[in-house]
Amino acid sequence: MSTADLDAYCDKHQPRFLDEVVEFCRIPSISADPAHAADVRRNAEHLARAALDAGFTTAGLIETPGHPAVYAERIVDPALPTALIYGHHDVQPVDPLGEWTSPPFEPRVDGGLLHCRGAADDKGQVWMHLKAVEAHLRVRGELPLNLKLVVEGEEEMGSVHFEGLIEAEAARLGADLCVVSDTAMHGPSQPSICVALRGLVDLEVEVTGPSRDLHSGEFGGAVLNPLEALSRILAGLRDAQTGRVTIPGFYDDVVELTPEERAGLGAIPFDEAAFREVAGGVAATFGENGYTTTERRTTRPTLEINGVWGGYQGPGPKTIIPARAGAKITCRLVPRQRPDVIAAQVRAAIEAAAPPAVRVSVTIGSANKPVVTSTDHPGVRAAARAMTEVFGVEPYYTREGGSIHPVEMFDRLLGIPSVLVGFGLPDDCIHAPNEKLDLGQFRSGIRVLTRLWDGLAEALPGHAPEGH
Repeated sequence: MSTADLDAYCDKHQPRFLDEVVEFCRIPSISADPAHAADVRRNAEHLARAALDAGFTTAGLIETPGHPAVYAERIVDPALPTALIYGHHDVQPVDPLGEWTSPPFEPRVDGGLLHCRGAADDKGQVWMHLKAVEAHLRVRGELPLNLKLVVEGEEEMGSVHFEGLIEAEAARLGADLCVVSDTAMHGPSQPSICVALRGLVDLEVEVTGPSRDLHSGEFGGAVLNPLEALSRILAGLRDAQTGRVTIPGFYDDVVELTPEERAGLGAIPFDEAAFREVAGGVAATFGENGYTTTERRTTRPTLEINGVWGGYQGPGPKTIIPARAGAKITCRLVPRQRPDVIAAQVRAAIEAAAPPAVRVSVTIGSANKPVVTSTDHPGVRAAARAMTEVFGVEPYYTREGGSIHPVEMFDRLLGIPSVLVGFGLPDDCIHAPNEKLDLGQFRSGIRVLTRLWDGLAEALPGHAPEGH
């Protein structure tokens, strides 16, 4: 089916599309900051109205114990396939504010870029979906499939209430496939589809020694310092020579890549020097021996120390032995690794390494499983065709080192596979000062999505949506 009519509509209305996303980005929907709770709600209400304007027949808020999500749907025919669009309307805090070159919630268009918080993550990408729906309905009168939309308001604070939302709204959210645009392409002219996400488990360690801080002159050398004990425990979790995690059983369930899978990852262009620069100008990469940088950061499990605290932190010296010390740890997991098993293994290794002169406690926090979608899935193939038509080259199939917790939730709770069709770029500075969205990506993303609805309608079997 020709898409010239859809492209013509998008070309004509592109300036308005940009004006609209600029207004959306003006709302400071920082979910982690209680001072912005009213802004997050106002942002959700704005998005619900925009969904109705785009052509969804129903749209409104789903309340949670925290910030509201937005739900919308257009059920064309229960016999048609149904796709669920997922995104998030909340944004990261803007700290450090002094490093922004323009105010983070005063969107600035300059040199083909939209600069503001949330432009790429995820407001701009959510808006692409609305405009693709609008184009279909204005040009052709109807969609070729049923569409549902759920956009949460707490993704940037860990999707703390989203699992409960999915469980409560399972019938309404039922679909054949979830489409997620919350990732980046490999590069401006290198489209890519993410087919795997690593899982995640987090833990917190506390080491306690004396009941109070002690004078280091009177007690030093006779009482074990909790900071020293913690440092030894943490250092022992990884082998400095091989880069491997030393925890017994940590790699037992890891499935090695096939030669074909390694070859596919190796075919994706990668510039080691550019990567080091993006990583903050590090002098060299580091990781598990025997694997490439790409493999280490996407297909291998990790253990990272995210924060360490204890003792005096103020100016000048304070000669104490601190009473306690602590650390935060996260592990990224790959297919077949189970968060509960890994968490138990990490806790056991830390407790086994604890010297008898201190007390160690380990608290297990949130967790989500790794997720893989086959490159042979009809939804993935449909997305690949749409990207190829718009960008002129076939997309790479990539694996993300990070985690998108809701993708795992949809898979685990509803049995819905996800296709991750993102249009950000690696240098978009998401979660950092000076976030931006390339307007060429914004334009192309809308066009890919207009094609994707046609492709999914042809590729997916019919589905009878419930709860509409």
